[in-house]
Amino acid sequence: MQAASATPTATVTPADRAGAAPASPAGPAASVAPAVPAGAAAPAEPVDRPAPAVLAVIPARGGSKGVPAKNLAPIGGVPLVARAVRECRAARLVTDVVVSTDDPGIAATARGAGAVVVQRPAAIAGDTATSEAAVLHAMDAYEAMHGTEVGTVLLVQCTSPFLTSGDVDGVAEAVVEGGADSALTVAPFHGFVWREGREEREERQDSASHGVNHDKSRRPRRQDRPQDLLETGAAYAMRADGFRAARHRFFGRTELVRTEASRVLEVDDPHDLARARALAPLLDGPGTAALPARADIDAVVMDFDGTQTDDRVLIDADGRELVAVHRGDGLGVAALRRAGLALLILSTEENAVVAARGRKLRVPVLHGIDRKDRALKQWCEEQGIAPDRVLYVGNDVNDLACLGLVGWPVAVADAHDAVRGAARAVTSAPGGSGALREIASWLLGPALTAP
Repeated sequence: MQAASATPTATVTPADRAGAAPASPAGPAASVAPAVPAGAAAPAEPVDRPAPAVLAVIPARGGSKGVPAKNLAPIGGVPLVARAVRECRAARLVTDVVVSTDDPGIAATARGAGAVVVQRPAAIAGDTATSEAAVLHAMDAYEAMHGTEVGTVLLVQCTSPFLTSGDVDGVAEAVVEGGADSALTVAPFHGFVWREGREEREERQDSASHGVNHDKSRRPRRQDRPQDLLETGAAYAMRADGFRAARHRFFGRTELVRTEASRVLEVDDPHDLARARALAPLLDGPGTAALPARADIDAVVMDFDGTQTDDRVLIDADGRELVAVHRGDGLGVAALRRAGLALLILSTEENAVVAARGRKLRVPVLHGIDRKDRALKQWCEEQGIAPDRVLYVGNDVNDLACLGLVGWPVAVADAHDAVRGAARAVTSAPGGSGALREIASWLLGPALTAP
């Protein structure tokens, strides 16, 4: 076990963080320095040391089993890891945000959201690795990179999609300003918890199950029961020296920071992910909107393979290619055209299928294009449209240059990790499964009616 640091943890107040100047030497509290004898060395000037950092660490490994690529799954158009970075950066007390990951796609998304990325070693990136191990490694790596002592460390879980900056600040304040050693977010809980199992049956011959937080022989009203609090799993804060010594998130005096029960959700399986996506329009406030509106966009430019299709090709005996498209996408594109948006299909492949789809949708097509970014620039100039008013949607690495040109780079849900990392928004639908219809609903509303 690593010994605790001998350096006391400084309390960082708002004044400290704002860079409050020390009292003037001329003030009443100043003392007069004794004269320096002739020939003696002058006393060293005091060195201003930066306040210890308040570091938020977001563990986000790439090997999720329950939901593949879970930490990149979009909720409200924003990948889970980017949502967590956004809320941590908005917190008043947080100095820096670190994402610990072993996955290049997560790393790219985290950097794009404004986080420092620490490469997690394979030894602490497996299924049995603990979050504590990732946080300890990230702290050491951050201090080595920046030469700044970490005074308070936060563990923030990106699998809690409705975490807020207020939750992050709440646990940070409990430690930095409230004197707690550790803190966590909790929510009021009124459920009756039961437990069953072999051990319980052996101890209780009368029943195979028993109440954990209640006596089953009594059923008091909710208001007559003690208030139980549920650990949300969203945010924790710890004194850095105490955490290094304990190597566990709870030690010393632990403060409970209440949050809204309605926002408590952890994404562990596909059902949780579906619930989160359904709740996002209700729980994401107007200030957190990360999706474009009609007022933001003058043109929509669409890749074809893997964006309007599922990226598979059927080839008949004569060598002709067949692909499947989504009727909902056709409906969405028609609505975008009626709304007055300039539209373009831009594809690397030169294929009669692409041209036929463009005719069907009444959308111009540029295909057989090696340098899609040059073609996009030229098209914007010809149309008199500023690139920052363009939404480009793609799915693979040959779209990256175009994504970097426009104001609204968008990736479909099953896009390559690097593409999702470069995107400003990600659709919930995969390519060929209604992703364009979803984008149209962002711009025009669910009924696809222009404002």
